Amino acid sequence: MAQAKVSGNSITLQVKNIGGITETTVDLSPGVTVLTGRNATNRTSLLRAIMAALGSDDATVKGEADEGYVEMTIGDTTYTRRLSQENGTISTSGDPYLEGATIADLFAFLLETNDARQAVAREDDLRELIMRPVDTDEIEREIDRYRSERDDIDRQLENIRQLARKLPDLESEKSQLEKEINEKKEELQTVEAEIEEIDENDPEKDEQKNEYDEKFEKLKDARSELESLRRDLETQRESLDALKTEREELETDREEYDEVPNGRINDIETDIQRLRDQKDRINSTINDLQTVIEFNEDLLDGSLDIFSDLHEDGENTEAVTDQLLEDSDELVCWTCGNETETAQIETMVERLRDLHEQHMEERRSIDEQIDELNEKRHQLEEKKRQRKQIETRIENVSEEIEDREEKVTELKEEKGDLADQIETLETEVEELEEEDDSDNDDNELLKLHKEANRLEVDIDQLEADFESVTEEIERIENRVNEREDLEDQREEIQQEIEALRDKVETLEQGAVTAFNTHMESILDILSYENLERIWIERTEEEVREGRQTVTKGRFTLHIVRSSESGSVYEDTINHLSESEREVTGLVFALAGYLVHDVHEIVPFMILDSVEAIDAGRLSDLIDYFQEHAKYLVVALLEEDAQALSDEHHRITEI
Repeated sequence: MAQAKVSGNSITLQVKNIGGITETTVDLSPGVTVLTGRNATNRTSLLRAIMAALGSDDATVKGEADEGYVEMTIGDTTYTRRLSQENGTISTSGDPYLEGATIADLFAFLLETNDARQAVAREDDLRELIMRPVDTDEIEREIDRYRSERDDIDRQLENIRQLARKLPDLESEKSQLEKEINEKKEELQTVEAEIEEIDENDPEKDEQKNEYDEKFEKLKDARSELESLRRDLETQRESLDALKTEREELETDREEYDEVPNGRINDIETDIQRLRDQKDRINSTINDLQTVIEFNEDLLDGSLDIFSDLHEDGENTEAVTDQLLEDSDELVCWTCGNETETAQIETMVERLRDLHEQHMEERRSIDEQIDELNEKRHQLEEKKRQRKQIETRIENVSEEIEDREEKVTELKEEKGDLADQIETLETEVEELEEEDDSDNDDNELLKLHKEANRLEVDIDQLEADFESVTEEIERIENRVNEREDLEDQREEIQQEIEALRDKVETLEQGAVTAFNTHMESILDILSYENLERIWIERTEEEVREGRQTVTKGRFTLHIVRSSESGSVYEDTINHLSESEREVTGLVFALAGYLVHDVHEIVPFMILDSVEAIDAGRLSDLIDYFQEHAKYLVVALLEEDAQALSDEHHRITEI
């Protein structure tokens, strides 16, 4: 769907049964919206509700509900998202802001477990993460398609160059033929004049002449037809040779595409379905864990009272409630009803969070496996398609070869029949010449007629050759005239190839530049002690991809510190403080947000779990991020929120 233009007006969000939220309505204003409060006050649930309305799948239904929904109203447009929960699996429907939120999940929705944000701390492949939204495999396939077109044009241009080299010889041949035709015509005129002079002296010889002319004309026509058959036969043989050569080339090409058994593709599809089923089970576990974590967080916070319905005795209920309120170090376990230390519950919640992250990581791994299998399936299907295409062409060429061979056989038979006919006509002409040998004048006349007919045959043949050469010159000149258009097409295709190559490099370089620029600015603002610089270096390396060696970019993160003496040295990620790591991860996510123009796709950026950054620096960081997102929604503890400007919109109750 096309995104609506976000006006300067506030946005209304209605949420029901999402995360820990039962029901709420809030307004979001342009600029910074701060969700402030203690832990377990549904701030993260509200952030996930916003994400759900924008199109993300990273949201859960409230534990005791089967269904939840969120509506986001921007101006006159309302975007909806409904979540249904059945057997631990959540399905979604509705009309969210985005059709697909993958890129927003990666670079705009910066919750604690966000991949881009955590990439630095986990020492992930930064280049891979930045390029994840880009289908580099499709780019390579498109480059291959353009290369194929370019190679075809190169073959055409080379053919044109070869043809153009023939033009001078053909022009010379044309001139020579024209000269010979004129000479023959002059000879014919002389002979015809001599015949006319004899005919005027002896008109009775007309009948003899006509009989001879008739026989000789038939002989001339037969010879002309024989020459035409000879040319047709030569053309058919040339075409036949070309087709056989093409078939040999196609059979060689076919060997490069091994036959793909249907079973291999079916096996891959089975593996993909197995992984999807596994992912569904993991999603169910993740949702359950998230529900349990949020429940226990609410319990630790004291905002959840589950005991009022468990005790019919009002005195009992009051005693439990008093205990929860008066003793902050102990509370009642909701499963067994016994008193336990708060620290034990917190430890268990932390373990649940770790388990939740492990399952999230496992889900990411499964997604990668599914992507790899899909790509492998695509490659096999493409190989199968190309082999099928080649085999179809081989079949068509083979059929055409059979047709040509039949045509050659037919032409040979016609040529043989015509050769017999010519032999018979030549015999008849010779007999006429012998019959008329008694009279010198008659003999002279026959000789003149024979010479005239010979000259006519020669002229016909020369004119046919002249026409053929002229047509060949015109054909070559037309092809040569196409050269400029083909060269323009080749240049356009080459530009497309370079643009596709540059697209990847430009994105990589843009991400590096964005990170380095903003990291330098933020470090200057936040003034971390002895942290001089954090920057990414882009290098290139040769890697193997199947049978090919390709050049790919690589990102290396550098951390530069200064010692007490003032000298600088390179440090490691492990030595960054938690605050420094958080800031670096957030800036890396910001670089992805900017280089992929995520602000043009969705005008939101969401921040959560930033307590590791001290309040003063956090305030400066939020002000910096505000410059790049129309709506910046951030969840903060009350003490951290106090450091922010009073101008920011605040939501204190959800």
